[in-house]
Amino acid sequence: MDKIVSFCKRRGFVYQSSEIYGGIRSSYDYGPLGVELKKNIKDEWWRRLVHMRDDVVGVDSAIIQHPRVWEASGHTATFNDMLVESRTSGRRYRADHLIEEATEIDAEGLSAEEMTKVIREDERIKDPVDGGRDFTEARPFNLMFETYTGPVKGPENLAFLRPETAQGIFTNFKNVLDTSRVKVPFGIAQQGKSFRNEITPGNFIFRTREFEQMEMEFFVEPGTDEEWHETWIQERWDWYTGLGMDPENLRVYEHPPEKLSHYSKRTVDIEYDFPFAGWSELEGVANRTDYDLSRHAEFSGQKLEYIDQGTGNRFVPYVIEPAAGADRVALAFIVDAYREEELEGESDDSRVVLKLHPRIAPVKAAVFPLTKKEPVSTKARELYNDLRGDYSIFYDETGAIGRRYRRQDEIGTPFCVTVDFDTLEDDQVTIRDRDTMQQERVPISEVRERLQRLISTGSAAAER
Repeated sequence: MDKIVSFCKRRGFVYQSSEIYGGIRSSYDYGPLGVELKKNIKDEWWRRLVHMRDDVVGVDSAIIQHPRVWEASGHTATFNDMLVESRTSGRRYRADHLIEEATEIDAEGLSAEEMTKVIREDERIKDPVDGGRDFTEARPFNLMFETYTGPVKGPENLAFLRPETAQGIFTNFKNVLDTSRVKVPFGIAQQGKSFRNEITPGNFIFRTREFEQMEMEFFVEPGTDEEWHETWIQERWDWYTGLGMDPENLRVYEHPPEKLSHYSKRTVDIEYDFPFAGWSELEGVANRTDYDLSRHAEFSGQKLEYIDQGTGNRFVPYVIEPAAGADRVALAFIVDAYREEELEGESDDSRVVLKLHPRIAPVKAAVFPLTKKEPVSTKARELYNDLRGDYSIFYDETGAIGRRYRRQDEIGTPFCVTVDFDTLEDDQVTIRDRDTMQQERVPISEVRERLQRLISTGSAAAER
């Protein structure tokens, strides 16, 4: 993790937020390359789930919603973690994490009293900071951030920052039905910021209090939900592997019935084998049944049902929900793509390379003149200016060509285009592939089309 954190800062992917003031725990800013990477990931998710399908539409709901939304969803009453405080160090911990990291006990589902008993009786459980064994009783801690609307700070104006984007989809179900030509089965997708006041955030951007979600609610007729659930599990798996993630680092985890969320009929996680956290959730795919729509219908007094125009049947749809965090997904792609390679027959015998799929790479291509001198540099500038606007392009004329290649390898740029002295004679340039380091000569007039094809397929090797 230290290597990845250092790499992300050094190359401009992720910075500690408010670093000049000493930083703030579990809060991060995305730098020039990081913002491009995360945007590309979100764009690919949206392209696959919305633009490439005719049964999914999008919404963008508000971060601050009516407080009754969270009563209906169950968040006000049940969105809690168990908190304990060490009297020796003053640190606060999630009780289940404290228990599970020191013992073989599965603490999920234990009550506050049961957790308190385990912590007090099992001598293996100690304060990670000072080894103390003096803890307060475990107590529920609601994870929602509170805020207030209007000029007066009082209970009548209490509101919350949304802990998930899903509820904004459910509350807009009727609006989408009334204003769009959608028919069950169909989905509503949304991306946006969510906020959870985690007791123990950590592992860089893996778990933070402010994060970005990519969620879709797919509404289906009851009785077809199990088949659709399997369909979406496979669809989401294919998205990750299609963007180059190593399937050896992925697995499907089935939540046992006793650990399912209150709204879930079945939940399956796509997990990634993080080197610092082991197998951990990358994305959840849940069968939420009709829980959410039924609860919002009850609390709002509105009918949130679907009428099949062909049969006249009325029903409250079941919902299949693929839900992922863009920040955690970005971290997984970085970790999966990071390589330190030993090279043979090279002036530099090693390189750091980020083997990101070209579709999500922050910079798609770099243009180099072999020399700063005219007219080679002028020709390179003309090509660079011509390519700009299609996607993120970088221009570099500083240092030896080998060093320029290495810099681009390290930030994941899949293709480098070099203008050399021969270009002045034959009007062709060299395109170098990041992964294979192979080169090909391409007429300048065909560079744009060639790059677009390579970016779409992944690499010259994949195209072949």
